[in-house]
Amino acid sequence: MENRFNTRSMVVAALLCAIGILIPLVSPIRFVIEPASFTLASHVALFIAVFISPATAVFVSLGTTLGFFLGGFPIVVVARAFSQILFAFLGALYLKKHPNTFKSMGKIIVFAIVVSIIHGLGEILAVSPFYIGQSLSDLEYQRGYIYSIVGMVGIGTFIHSLVDFAIAYWIWKVIPKK
Repeated sequence: MENRFNTRSMVVAALLCAIGILIPLVSPIRFVIEPASFTLASHVALFIAVFISPATAVFVSLGTTLGFFLGGFPIVVVARAFSQILFAFLGALYLKKHPNTFKSMGKIIVFAIVVSIIHGLGEILAVSPFYIGQSLSDLEYQRGYIYSIVGMVGIGTFIHSLVDFAIAYWIWKVIPKK
């Protein structure tokens, strides 16, 4: 029984990883305004992985990073994707320790907000070295750190994360768990 469960978990993780790779490659709804990028539903597979387990979340996070890399996104966007391992692991770990989170809409909303804040902060940390290293476009420096990094990346990611969380949660609720 344990072997079958592990095989099933690996297959689900691989499918989520494939979805996470595919979305950045084929999504018609994506905007790249460096250093920010917004690809609708690009975090959905990752959030579903967060709902499953910390190991699945880490695996899918690494896979989606590969998706952005293979999709030809700028390296700063790939670095942002890699930073998502932080919120994915912490969110999945929290859910593992607090399995009743999804039994209360209030707890779900608080969880989504906290995870989205961590997500935004992680992406700010990922992009900041590029800003400090003068490797972004001149426009980013004209706009300034607060607008370009904190606003476009941090707050933009926070909002994007909440939208994708809502999509993932809706999907999670309707798919059979066994």
